[in-house]
Amino acid sequence: MNTDKLSARLASVAKYVPSGARVADIGSDHAYLPCFLAKNKRLSFGIAGEVAVGPFQLAERNVLAEGLTNIISVRMGDGLEVIEDGEVDCITIAGMGGALIASILENGRSKLSSVKRLVLQPNISAISIRKWFIDNNWELIAEEIIEEDGKIYEILIGEKGDPNKPYNKNQDLGLLVGPFLVQKQDETFRKKWTAELKNWERIYEALENAAQSPETLEKKQEIFGKIKLVKEALTNENP
Repeated sequence: MNTDKLSARLASVAKYVPSGARVADIGSDHAYLPCFLAKNKRLSFGIAGEVAVGPFQLAERNVLAEGLTNIISVRMGDGLEVIEDGEVDCITIAGMGGALIASILENGRSKLSSVKRLVLQPNISAISIRKWFIDNNWELIAEEIIEEDGKIYEILIGEKGDPNKPYNKNQDLGLLVGPFLVQKQDETFRKKWTAELKNWERIYEALENAAQSPETLEKKQEIFGKIKLVKEALTNENP
């Protein structure tokens, strides 16, 4: 992967960035994504934000080597603190846990007034982002699920709007597996949730054989609820 050819994961993120956007890529690492977008004339201004010194220096080096310092600003800081108010209209965050992404958005809510689109790629717990969208009046407008190098990733795209719109039938199911993804049910979706279902069934069986403390009973109830939802998704073509 480099600034000319992204990984499948980042390429999926890139295609949801509106042409001509002012983009902040949070946790930019090597700044491959903003450099790729700039070289393909997809952004008008970019910020590569990094909280760690090493990745920040790599991003600076790559932006300089590509001759993009006039269009991409590399900044070190935590989450959305690298953005000035009104500076960007699109934010990308890729390669983190969903709970961490949600906390970055929550902690930086004051920076979102000018933002029209969020393109987010959680490694785990996409449900945390879907819940944050609902709580903060962001509408999930599209989703994608891909497999790369044996790992499965989800990409979630949000815009300001009606947060309940995608969940016209079963909100609990949609939050867990994705309201758009469950309708499409492609091979990658079924692979992911079949594996999750088997894992949860193993956990539930182990809990059945454990001492039945209040904590165990609560965990059993939680796991049973997830098992029921995923079975519903996988056995119904149009949940």
